[in-house]
Amino acid sequence: MKKVYRSRGRPSVEALRGLDLEVRRGERVALLGRNGAGKTTFLKIASTLLLPSDGKLEIFGIDAVRRPEEVRPLIAVVPQEGHPFYHLTPWEQVYTYLRSRGFTRETAQERAETSLKDMGIFDIRDQLNVTLSGGQQQRTMVATVLATEAPLLFLDEPTLGMDPFARRGVWSALRKLTERGSTILLTTHYLDEAESLSHRVYIVEHGHVVAEGTAEDLKRRVGGTVRVTLPEVGVRTEDYESYGRVMKGDGVLHVITEPSRVSEILNAALARGVAATVGPVTLEEAFLQLVGKAIEEDAR
Repeated sequence: MKKVYRSRGRPSVEALRGLDLEVRRGERVALLGRNGAGKTTFLKIASTLLLPSDGKLEIFGIDAVRRPEEVRPLIAVVPQEGHPFYHLTPWEQVYTYLRSRGFTRETAQERAETSLKDMGIFDIRDQLNVTLSGGQQQRTMVATVLATEAPLLFLDEPTLGMDPFARRGVWSALRKLTERGSTILLTTHYLDEAESLSHRVYIVEHGHVVAEGTAEDLKRRVGGTVRVTLPEVGVRTEDYESYGRVMKGDGVLHVITEPSRVSEILNAALARGVAATVGPVTLEEAFLQLVGKAIEEDAR
């Protein structure tokens, strides 16, 4: 799939450069990439909000580009930085949305209650959305979409602004939905979220897929199973290259190695008066290796 943004008097922007991916029924798939990599553009096309410049998109065997009206009842979307209707309460937001999709009063009431409880906001269900914090508003948006139990859910940064407890509530709700048969495609900047939640991961850079697989598949590409982290200040990269792969992070160096070499690295760090921490290789190291930069950096 390709998407080119054109505007008069400005150079064209190629947001998608042949992005190709497949999501299987019942899966939770994470789409990872830096800001500007093309994730949100793809989700807008997949959710029939935007037309591609070239390529095709099938959802449950339906051509979503030519027949979007047949696809829309099968999907639900949490847009990036979306907001609930400020003049409604969380209860009214979820209930009204379900009714607009054709659910009966009884079903809408039951699902609204369950969804708000799952998101931990049932106790504030009657407060106006405009009075809620950013995290509570985001949970209201997620509750609205999850209550539909649509066959296919698109979630663009669904836990943005949430505290760790609320994020795990979303994870639990998403797992329940796929157990009931829903399929989920989400974007996230939280790599621990992608690793914990997704069956498979796609990493996107400059509008095309650079890697695909399970989190474990991608981590195996790093070249080791253990990560030793040292402060970048006062540490020379070449002092640690013999122990494994050395990668730069946010003010630190990560030495990717095997368990048998950890004691050597710690002794070398101790001899230089450098503090070091040890942990398992994570999806962050895989992302750094494949993309060359941290996910927080802007791709544009």
